Amino acid sequence: MAYQPSPRPTFDGPAPIPYEQVTRHLWGDDAAGRVADWIYVSSNDIHQLVFGLPAGGWFRHSDQFRTIFAADELLYVVQGMMAIANPETGEVHRVRTGEAAFFRQDTWHHCYSYGPEPLRVLEIFAPPPSQGTSGAYAQTQPLLTEFKYGEDQYLGRWPQAAAEASAARTITVLREEDALWQLEGPDLLDLTASPHLPVMIGILASTEQLTAGFIDLLPGQRSAVQRHDGEESLYVLEGMVNVYLPEQEGPSWFELKPGDGFYLPRGAAHQYHNIHGDPARLIFGVAPNYQPPPE
Repeated sequence: MAYQPSPRPTFDGPAPIPYEQVTRHLWGDDAAGRVADWIYVSSNDIHQLVFGLPAGGWFRHSDQFRTIFAADELLYVVQGMMAIANPETGEVHRVRTGEAAFFRQDTWHHCYSYGPEPLRVLEIFAPPPSQGTSGAYAQTQPLLTEFKYGEDQYLGRWPQAAAEASAARTITVLREEDALWQLEGPDLLDLTASPHLPVMIGILASTEQLTAGFIDLLPGQRSAVQRHDGEESLYVLEGMVNVYLPEQEGPSWFELKPGDGFYLPRGAAHQYHNIHGDPARLIFGVAPNYQPPPE
């Protein structure tokens, strides 16, 4: 199979993306492995997909499919366990369900489905392929013809060399305790109001190109109205989430189940609600800027 650009679903405005309507794509060859993609959005600013590997499956790279890109990437394990390696440096990491791996541009990466169940990984990627950061960029990079899956330079001095190894890492594994936590609510900062229980937002990674994290919503909770100086994509991990668009003409209330996504253009006002009986969690990416647009 020769390399071909992946499909790039885009939207004219805020849009729910039901799992059943997500764009399907298959890429790879005998050397790189074959990977199933469910592509939710691939706009001018952000790219979000879920990739899948069977139990024991893998992807590496080949001449046609080079896994080195000009983008920041967050890989959040939705199901299964992922072994991720940088074959150039030899570092290897184990990432379990509910954990993420983050790396910046020009990082070679290989992935293995290292468990008894299929692997499903949510990938948030910015700048997106529409900016020439994926396959087209990868083809301009020297082909890595020799690789390693271990850091033998630390043998004989481990764990004494742990700080040295950590400083040299190109891939960071992120767990809940590593998040930059924020409290947010519709009336949290109003000293004259009796605030609702605030929503917890965990920022997993934030750079000049991409901010990604998750939001937990207990039954009855709602977030503050948000807007960002960047495009936003989201994916529901658990429970049911309603998205409210207070400035939208036409339909402004949407209900999402696990596996569904949503797209929000730059500056779109939005609010997340959980009107159901079970806790909910969603993961989001905003690119390039998470802060509100300048007034």
